[in-house]
Amino acid sequence: MEAPGFWDDPEYSNRRMKELKSLKELVETCDCLKTQFEDIGDLIEMGYEDEDPQMAEDIRKELDEFIETLEELRIGTLLDGEYDKDNAILKLNAGAGGTESCDWAGMLYRMYSRWAERKGFSVDVLDYLDGDEAGIKSITFQVNGVNAYGYLKSEKGVHRLVRISPFNAQGKRQTSFVSLDVMPDIEEDLEVEIDEGDLRIDTYRSSGAGGQHINKTSSAIRITHLPTGIVVQCQNERSQHMNKDKAMQMLKAKLYLLKQEANAEKLSDIRGDVKDIGWGNQIRSYVMQPYTMVKDHRTNAESANVNAVMDGNIDLFINAYLKFIKA
Repeated sequence: MEAPGFWDDPEYSNRRMKELKSLKELVETCDCLKTQFEDIGDLIEMGYEDEDPQMAEDIRKELDEFIETLEELRIGTLLDGEYDKDNAILKLNAGAGGTESCDWAGMLYRMYSRWAERKGFSVDVLDYLDGDEAGIKSITFQVNGVNAYGYLKSEKGVHRLVRISPFNAQGKRQTSFVSLDVMPDIEEDLEVEIDEGDLRIDTYRSSGAGGQHINKTSSAIRITHLPTGIVVQCQNERSQHMNKDKAMQMLKAKLYLLKQEANAEKLSDIRGDVKDIGWGNQIRSYVMQPYTMVKDHRTNAESANVNAVMDGNIDLFINAYLKFIKA
């Protein structure tokens, strides 16, 4: 009897199926673009023949849609990193600013959830800690979708908010900070040696909405890797054992990336610079008063429509960053 090969490996099979689905969708998009390009040409000819100025509006609408899809396709070609096609794990931590920063963390979580929804991606909360009065003190969540990490790696860093705080009784303008760490969800079993003596494993009660064990059992897991200070947490799974497995998976991925960063001497390419959550370290500023402006300090991309950005319309900044690092 022939020994099972790598084709029989469920993890390998799942990765192959995802790749095949992605390639199929790419071919379908290219076919649609080709058809749309031909239709636009036909509309232009009809417009000349009929001398109908109203057709110019229809042509412009079709052309705008064509350009938007073509740009998305072009951006997709920039996602050629080793982990770009993987799901992404994001962790938001409220920084300087107290309750205001916790509220800001909640706003950012909503922003990324809305962006994921626009992309047809799903979001799973892995760990959650409420703010003392409002908002979120910290949250770890996974965005599931093709190229999720490739897109969201641009978002790692400190995000700064300037607004008149609803938590300030004097109605003064306040500045708040939240840090975001982003890492790929590497599904394969990484060959990373971890000494059990280097780990501190703590259990605690789950918190936040959802889950049958929430606030009932100490099933949540926090693992601290003492030599590096890396901390990973998970409370979303059904059992303490499953939470530990997921946390160990995240720890292995972080240690693997850390080793790659050290070997390649290019820290910013994979994990990004982890800086203090405070003044002077932000990658992006979101100003709501006295004027409205969102500006990325790395690429200088900006938008005056803060409401649209907070509703998940952040492709402007993601695309600008991808072009910036490939320039």
